[in-house]
Amino acid sequence: MPQYLTVAHLIAQLQNLDPNLRVRLAVNPDWPFSHLLASNVTVHNGLVYLAEDGQEGYLPTAVREELAWA
Repeated sequence: MPQYLTVAHLIAQLQNLDPNLRVRLAVNPDWPFSHLLASNVTVHNGLVYLAEDGQEGYLPTAVREELAWA
């Protein structure tokens, strides 16, 4: 895994997943909540920005463990 995620790396990781799966963002191991992603994507100065669109609730324990946040 590269230090900086690129669009190509992200696509490679997602391409074999069910396209109907919902996406959540895990932000901070000290505040392990699940966040929603906004549907808009913005490109500025050679970077892609995905916007956060609210907090859903605590990350499931299994997700925290997989991320080594537990």
